[in-house]
Amino acid sequence: MKLFFIRHGETTYSKIGGYCGDLDPELTDDGSKMAQQFAEAYGDLDWKAAYVSPMKRTIATSKFLCDRARLTAEVRDGIKELSYGDWEGKTPADVNREFHDDYIRWLTDPGWNAPTGGEKAIELARRSSEVIREIQEHHEDGNVLVVSHKATIRVMICHLLGIDVGRFRDRIAMPVGGVSIVEFREHGPLIHALADRSYLDPELRTRPGT
Repeated sequence: MKLFFIRHGETTYSKIGGYCGDLDPELTDDGSKMAQQFAEAYGDLDWKAAYVSPMKRTIATSKFLCDRARLTAEVRDGIKELSYGDWEGKTPADVNREFHDDYIRWLTDPGWNAPTGGEKAIELARRSSEVIREIQEHHEDGNVLVVSHKATIRVMICHLLGIDVGRFRDRIAMPVGGVSIVEFREHGPLIHALADRSYLDPELRTRPGT
């Protein structure tokens, strides 16, 4: 079985680098184009299922492929984005100024330190791993789509590959529209692609992917 992780398309917050976990923005026009191009590139694969975060940006990203492959999106709270608490909607510069000590602790080890009023990466790893376990139980082979978010996908990949989830920000980049493919094999998960955006038109591929 192969898991195809895709980070949702561009939003206004991804353009400015603002923290956006519990906030629920729509895709921009370019974000919708990313989702359409993903469906065009991958739509003819033999898809078994699609598991999607309940946010507008992820549901909209999944819609084009789900329509093409005639899949019903399985919405799961467990693959929502990291909750940023009091940092929601703020830029890193804002957070550093208003919550400096918490911000430094979080940068040092987000695995065990949460954004002010938010969620630790180990808590995110726990809830998202329950969704991965559900997928493994229901799908022994074929291709399964997981439409999620920047921190969540990085944490899931770290967890699957045995990387300390507290290093997710330091080890894995995840631009908007990035596709990562992990195959479950006899000796454990094998990564085939990481944050790939080669399917996008050159104009979209070169856009900032924060």
